[in-house]
Amino acid sequence: MKFHIYKLFTLFIGCFFFSQMLVSQTVIKGKVINGGTGEGLYSTSVVIKGTTVGVLSDFDGAFELKTEQKLPLTLSVSFVGFETTELEITEANRKSVVFKLNDKTTTINVVEVKGQRVSEKQKASAFTVEQIDQLAIKNASALSFYEETGKLKGVDITTASLGFTIINTRGFNSTSPVRSLQIIDGVDNQAPGLNFSLGNFLGSSELDVLRLDLVVGASSAYFGPNAFNGVISMETKNPFYQKGLSASLKVGERNLTDMAIRYADAFKNKKGQDWLAYKFNFSYLRANDWVAENKDSVYQSLSGKKNPGGYDKVNVYGDEDGVSGNFSQASLASYGGLGIFHRTGYNESELVDYNTKNIKANAAVHIRTNPSLQENSPELIASSSFGNGTTVYQGDVRFSLKDILFFQNRLEFRKKDKFFLRLYSTHENAGSSYNPYFTSYILQNKAKNNQNWQTDYSQYWINTVIPQMYALEYPKPAVVTNPATGVPCLNYGCDPSVVAAAQLWLANHTDLLAQWHNEARLSADNTRLVPGTAAYNAAFNDIISKPNNAGSGTNAGTKFVDHSALYHAQGEYRFNPDWTDEIVLGGSARLYTPSSDGTVFSDGRQPFGALKIDPKTGQGYKDSSTVTITNFEYGFYTGIEKKFANKKFKANATLRMDKNQNFDLVFSPAASLVWQPDAINFMRLSFSSAIRNPTLNDQYLNLNVGPAVLAGNIKGVDSLITVQSLLDYVGGVKNTNLVYFNIPAIRPEKVKSVEVGYRTTLFDKVFLDASYYYSIYNDFIGYKIGVTTEFDPVTQFPIPSKTQVYRYAANSDNQVTTQGFSIGLNYYFSKYYQLSGNYSFNQLNTKVDDPIIPAFNTPLNKYNLGLSGRDVVWNIGGTRIQNFGFSLNYKWVQGFVSQGSPQFTGPIPSYDLVDAQVSYNLKKINTIMKIGAANLLNKMQEQTYGGPKVGRLAYISFLYEFSKKNQ
Repeated sequence: MKFHIYKLFTLFIGCFFFSQMLVSQTVIKGKVINGGTGEGLYSTSVVIKGTTVGVLSDFDGAFELKTEQKLPLTLSVSFVGFETTELEITEANRKSVVFKLNDKTTTINVVEVKGQRVSEKQKASAFTVEQIDQLAIKNASALSFYEETGKLKGVDITTASLGFTIINTRGFNSTSPVRSLQIIDGVDNQAPGLNFSLGNFLGSSELDVLRLDLVVGASSAYFGPNAFNGVISMETKNPFYQKGLSASLKVGERNLTDMAIRYADAFKNKKGQDWLAYKFNFSYLRANDWVAENKDSVYQSLSGKKNPGGYDKVNVYGDEDGVSGNFSQASLASYGGLGIFHRTGYNESELVDYNTKNIKANAAVHIRTNPSLQENSPELIASSSFGNGTTVYQGDVRFSLKDILFFQNRLEFRKKDKFFLRLYSTHENAGSSYNPYFTSYILQNKAKNNQNWQTDYSQYWINTVIPQMYALEYPKPAVVTNPATGVPCLNYGCDPSVVAAAQLWLANHTDLLAQWHNEARLSADNTRLVPGTAAYNAAFNDIISKPNNAGSGTNAGTKFVDHSALYHAQGEYRFNPDWTDEIVLGGSARLYTPSSDGTVFSDGRQPFGALKIDPKTGQGYKDSSTVTITNFEYGFYTGIEKKFANKKFKANATLRMDKNQNFDLVFSPAASLVWQPDAINFMRLSFSSAIRNPTLNDQYLNLNVGPAVLAGNIKGVDSLITVQSLLDYVGGVKNTNLVYFNIPAIRPEKVKSVEVGYRTTLFDKVFLDASYYYSIYNDFIGYKIGVTTEFDPVTQFPIPSKTQVYRYAANSDNQVTTQGFSIGLNYYFSKYYQLSGNYSFNQLNTKVDDPIIPAFNTPLNKYNLGLSGRDVVWNIGGTRIQNFGFSLNYKWVQGFVSQGSPQFTGPIPSYDLVDAQVSYNLKKINTIMKIGAANLLNKMQEQTYGGPKVGRLAYISFLYEFSKKNQ
């Protein structure tokens, strides 16, 4: 497969240097605006009269048309719902033509291809690109535009909490979306310490989103490291074009309140030209989050749900196997079938803050450095964004993100489609965030440590339960002579018939055993901190308010500190030489400065450092130096594009080089070929590659979560003991030897992917987009678990206080391949109606028994069916009602095994759901009222194992938009 991939790549490169030279072209630039409001009109058809040559306007109404036809010529501009306008183009006006379209008094009952909301750029893209525009945002039936992406083909949506929705594509999905890149106006939206985006929790206000583009597949060559499986790119509204006041209010179930406001305007110079524009955004969300309350047994736990002594529940913490009593191999005589019993633990709902809150604010100033050029002027942009909130985040465990803060500042100088220089920084503050999983351990140990709890439990069983068992004819042990050896022994050990009788008695009295286990639990729990009591609240608040490295044992805390930041610089320039269409040169540099005071990373003061000797005094002292971590990476890229064969073929090749200070130089090549035999057919073939640098967590993590320490692996690890060999050694398994192993230092992941696709328009009404991909992955980043310990010199057994389980980041040595297919159909009919459907198939080809390889976590099959309409006219009881809109979507997802941490691994059943909304446009007061519901039929469904079951969320919303006319 590698040979064919690079052969294709070489072929694409050859297209650039052996294709025919372009003939001279005439370039016509202009803009299409609404004659009534002055707003730019998106996706308007601009065609040379008498031909099929044309383009569609972009989101600002701007267009650029290249033609070999000589001037003068006539352009015809049309859009559904507006009068067609024609204008003669001459040399004098070809660079700044403006079309003003007026509303039709009546709308013809014809749907043309040029009326579709599918841009020319999207059709001609060599990759799978999905898009949500302003109309789709307003017409969304999901709770937000971000969740609306789940209706696009090939997209997986995961809801870990109401405030934390994740977009993934093409497999190896997780609730920590490290394999997808999310950018807003070109700015990486990741949280610096976590190294991935928190969905739209710290993103953009819906009122300010112009569009969302989803580039599916490996894209490092175009977007840099970590654009591994896809890129979510959001573009916000430019205040030069989208002026005025917008406000929205949404209220609904679960005490949902979602409100936002946006205002934008511009100042004119003495010549009446816009030269400075500004915008303000503010949004607020609050709701009662979904509750994670899965009471199933954790995958591969020692006990099942029917075990009388309890079991390890998915969303109950502190009842895990490692803190339980295990008497399954104990004497039936001494312990009377006590078996395995689990600590009571705490429900997640008793440990986390489910009051989701989110505040987002943004301010930006745009300055045109040459106002006479209007939209063609270079633009200087300064913007600042702020995010704050409380929600639940799911990673290896569930974390309560409480009052997290997020600041982002951006300075950019750009000229559209020519160059940009972008500088930005992102800062985060974890606020009062903490680990509820570890909190449950400390709460339990404050009441009674595990050893004492197990002792109290077992003593109650021996002293109280076993006498009751004997009273109910449980077989009593007696000393008998072993017939095989002639040696006296208890009949439980030498008389198989008595052993069988005891086991049969236990099997026949499971209900009674469960009752006695409950009594034993109550006895052992006599000092338990009960949720809701003053003692519990005091202990809980004390634990979550102290950093997790502030103490040990019952004095430990679970709060984590994070003041991490990233600083980024990027520049790009586009050349248009005579011998090809375009050459792109660019580069970027990024500096991470993780700062956690040792609560997350291996940074901060080292209060428990090694003993050192002062060379001047000869006295010993503890090293308390401060460790500072920084991580720097940079990259350069170049791309070339050329059209040939009368512009029926477009070839593109890109090469990117990236270097992280801790890893070797890595290259990400990509190439594509698009064939457009006519105006409506697009066939594409592409090769792409991507890398994913290890995150800060993979490199520097040092987080104690209770049962284990999660650790980064920048230098490699020596002489770890396997968990199983240590258990066997301690358990006294005969001839057991401890097994030691090493872990090499972490290194970047890599993927190469080939994709073929076809886009076309059928019968002037149906848009079809289909694609197939095949991907090869190497050096997957996962983790390995091992133990370090010291042994007692006398007993040669591990010393408990010196024994620690570690989970280190590690790479897999195995290669895996995946493949997938997707198809989407949009049928436009009867003015503004649209019937849509898409289907996606994704498969992990290689079956490798390697726990390092992350779970595919993607359904084999899924599909969406949708029907929508806007500006609909309904006849109700003979009354003509206008200005209605609606959308209805049905989604089906096939079940799969969701694999995360050991605590959060299990099956996700197949599920389906319906989203619906109906809206009414009150045009006289510039307001759209919408009533809708996500998961209308309230089918409770789980999207990630260990996360909440998500039900219906009905709402009513009001959107007010007063657009200031562009003069």
